[in-house]
Formats: sequence, C-alpha cells, structure tokens
Amino acid sequence: MRLELLEIMRCPQTGKRLILENPIYSNGRVESGWLVSEDGHQRYLIRGFIPRFVSESNYANNFGMQWNKFRQTQLDSYSGHSISADRFWKATGWRPEDIAGKWVLDAGCGAGRFAEVALEAGAKVVALDYSSAVDACYANLRHHQDFHVVQGDIYALPFLKAFFPFVYSLGVLQHTPDVAKAFSALTFMVSRGGLVCVDFYEKTWKRMLLPKFWLRPITKRMPQEKLFMILETLMPNLLPLSRLLAKVPILGGGLKRLVPVANYEGILPLSERQLFEWSLLDTFDWLAPQFDNPQTEETVRRWMEKAGLEQCRVFKASHLVGCGRMPKTD
Repeated sequence: MRLELLEIMRCPQTGKRLILENPIYSNGRVESGWLVSEDGHQRYLIRGFIPRFVSESNYANNFGMQWNKFRQTQLDSYSGHSISADRFWKATGWRPEDIAGKWVLDAGCGAGRFAEVALEAGAKVVALDYSSAVDACYANLRHHQDFHVVQGDIYALPFLKAFFPFVYSLGVLQHTPDVAKAFSALTFMVSRGGLVCVDFYEKTWKRMLLPKFWLRPITKRMPQEKLFMILETLMPNLLPLSRLLAKVPILGGGLKRLVPVANYEGILPLSERQLFEWSLLDTFDWLAPQFDNPQTEETVRRWMEKAGLEQCRVFKASHLVGCGRMPKTD
C-alpha cells in the first residue's frame, strides 16, 4: 500500500479517517500492518501490500480462484491484443487524455485487465475487488507507480465519498446479491461533475434460454475446484463441438449456443492456445458465480435517473452499458 492511498480511505463502518498502525515497509510500500479507525473501534489488516476490509471467504470465492488461476489471460500486455482496451474505451467513451493524472476507481477489478488500460493512459487507479483476485491484480500491476489495490465490499466502500472523477465497473455488478444497491453505492464515490460507467449482461428472453441458466442451479452449488476440473476435462470435446455447429449454414450462430461453452473462434484474434484458455475461463465464469443477474435497458436507465446522473446513455457494446455524469452542483 502506498501512503497516498491513506488520505482517501475511510472506515467503511463509521466513515472516520483511518490511522496506520505497526506498519512494515518494503520498497517504499506498506507490506503489512493495520488500519485503525480514529475512534479505535475498527481494525483492518494490511497483508501482502493490500488493505483488506472483508473476510477471507465470501460469495465471490470463485472469482478469486479463477483470477489467480488465469492471472494474465485477459491482460492486453499478455495476450498481445487490444481486446480489453477496445472494450474499455468503447464502453466508457472516455479518452486517454481525459483520465491521465486523474483518480480512477475500478470496482471489481479481477486480475486487472481494465485497470491496466487506465494505468497505461496515465491514470491514478484504485482497483477494488471483494475476492482474493486482488492478489492476482497486485502481482500483475505492482510495477505501476500510480497503482493501488484494495480488498473491499462494494456495499461498504472504504473511500472518501464523492472523491473519484472517474468510476467504472465492467463485467461485475450482475454478480452481486443486490445489483441496484451495488450500482447506487458506486454513484456515491463519483465526484461532482465526475463520470461513471457500468455494464451488465443484458436480460432478454433469448438469453435466459441459454444452457448456462439451465445448469447454474447445479453448478453454482458445486465445489469450485471440482467444477473447474470437470470443465477442464470436458472442454477439449465441447469446444470443437461448438465450433462444428457454428459452421452449419444459417443456423450455426444459434446452434453453437446449445453447447455450454464460451466459443470465441472468429470473434477474438487469439491463438489456438489462447482461445482454449479464454473459453475455459469464461465458461467457468458463467457457471460458478453464486449470483448472476442480467439487467434490462429500462432498469439501468431508471437506476441512473434515480441517482441523479445527467447526460445518461444506455447502449449495447457487447454488454449492456450505462454511462452518466454527476451534476457539478446540487
């Protein structure tokens, strides 16, 4: 943890400032120690350079497991392609010069695929995740001077309210227990005149018929390591089957969806090894989460209006995206 992060963190229970206690430093960062609220009633551990405001085990355990297994898979610096950057800039509508030198909150950072994009643009990024994915994120991005990572709860964010001029959460909120509450919590972090961008799986009757929704009542209750082993065993057969069905004239696009695997052949410019790795990662991501709550365009727009956001846009860019600006004055 870098000390400048201490200035913008607050106790998620009381909103009070946090005091650093018994720090152990390594290479100019706090490797371990405690964050104690000003009233002394709340204590939070710093371990492995990361402030931790939540328990070790929680509903996002599967994400911690998957991102530590696939720590670099979706990073553009690893894949050699601009897949994450393209999605980030298309969804947010921001430009690199907009966020350069500015504080940016990445809520639900995973292994840091989008945080890397923002950092490369020169932003000061605070990457937050509920799961142990923060360890993968730190391992990936610790070489960036303006990188901070925190393990925390989106429903009790440990930051100064209305501080961040840019806030985003991509591919995350549908996996929270109460999506509306999670979105609302993010808007309290946006500074006056600041921008927020979120995206979701879109809720349509066709999507709800996909095999993943038939299987999830079973798979989300399975031990995660067991589910991963099953997928790893089946994937060498299921992925070729999906590809074969995709080649059927006219009907191929629909037929391939009957096989419950993420098939990116012809969609993403990846090598054969990368296609398999992305398929295994995203198929596990479909089936393992405890919560999966797609949203409609009408619902997202209503949430944004209720939050008082201006210049709201809700559109489709592979996911259902919502963007808006916090008013400059009350």
